[in-house]
Amino acid sequence: MKALSASFAALLLSVLLLRGANGATETVVYSFCSQYKQHQCMDGDFPDAGLINVKGTLYGSTVRGGAYGYGTVFSFDPTSGAETALYSFCSQKHCTDGEGPYASLINVGGTLYGTTVYGGVYSDCTCGTVFSLDPATGAETVLHSFGSGTDGTYPDDSVIDVEGALYGTTAEGGAGICYGQFTCGTAFALDLATGAETVLYSFCIQNTCPNGAYPHAGLINIKGALYGTTESGGAYNGGTVFALDPATGVETVLHSFGSGADGNGPFGGRLINVKGALYGSTVGGGAYGDGTVFSINPATGAETTVYSFCSRKNCTDGDGPLGSLTNVEGKLYGTTKAGGAHGAKYGGFGTAFSLDPQTGAETVLHSFDYDGTDGYYPEAGLINVKGTLYGTTYGGGAHGEGTVFSITP
Repeated sequence: MKALSASFAALLLSVLLLRGANGATETVVYSFCSQYKQHQCMDGDFPDAGLINVKGTLYGSTVRGGAYGYGTVFSFDPTSGAETALYSFCSQKHCTDGEGPYASLINVGGTLYGTTVYGGVYSDCTCGTVFSLDPATGAETVLHSFGSGTDGTYPDDSVIDVEGALYGTTAEGGAGICYGQFTCGTAFALDLATGAETVLYSFCIQNTCPNGAYPHAGLINIKGALYGTTESGGAYNGGTVFALDPATGVETVLHSFGSGADGNGPFGGRLINVKGALYGSTVGGGAYGDGTVFSINPATGAETTVYSFCSRKNCTDGDGPLGSLTNVEGKLYGTTKAGGAHGAKYGGFGTAFSLDPQTGAETVLHSFDYDGTDGYYPEAGLINVKGTLYGTTYGGGAHGEGTVFSITP
């Protein structure tokens, strides 16, 4: 047999590196900053949010880039690989149209809705917006600008639609004061018919924050009750899982993290409902201090640590899950921001993983690496499109500014 040519050997090696021991294959389907003009990544830069699927087209956002450098909403055709920046933020003076969309979008009747962490109409507090976008025309409308008082500030996760109203959280703001001087976040509702925003609940009604503080993740609706998490606060100051009655504004802490190996800091991934049990992740804590996947019974508040990350040397199983989980036929899929097969190098650059919630068995589908074009730092969750998983990485790719990738488990 003839020796392999150097170029073919390099190509074969790259394919083998992308194919995990479990047979999963990762493919970069788009690298951001492919369209560079006037010192800007016109197609977007640094995608921090996950994707949504609307009739075969994927939609997402980037924190930076676009025509004005302050973020985009984009569409991506997974068949052709074509990416289009539908809207560039900060196209209006003082970024009254919003700046920095960190959260995933939602689709309501063909209109996209999302949030920006910064921007809005209040010049003394560019504290974020809720916006709508027509994907057909690219027309963007600000539905609410935060920062007018105690309505909340800095919404950094997505909203949900419940019977014509949007519900979400702000990481700061509200009427509560925690730790002596800081505002600690809200849960809010926005009436799509009238545009009226209502604060349903202000976190940290007591200075020690037993009811939770800093809700970075969004909400989910289960039979009229809203469920979410706070990054800190609770009985042990490790964060909470809470339930909220939107009709009365009554908030109930179902679980307080930080009492042991149950996790610490449920930071960014919203909860998901799988056959009546809630599943989520913490960025820290657990048996090894590097994050967990947990389940909780919403009726009793009983919490179970399903998996503790960094159970293997150099955290090759992942470290610090930030994004939401995805349920595909009873198996959970997600990402970690660090760790993986390259965990010995700068703490690793993240993983995509699967987890059997019944057995607690975790499998790394792909380990991202700084040295290559497959992307690194996946900070958002995955979505399932006909058996293929899609996600984003905050950095890496052909131009170093982030990617859209696919994984075939």
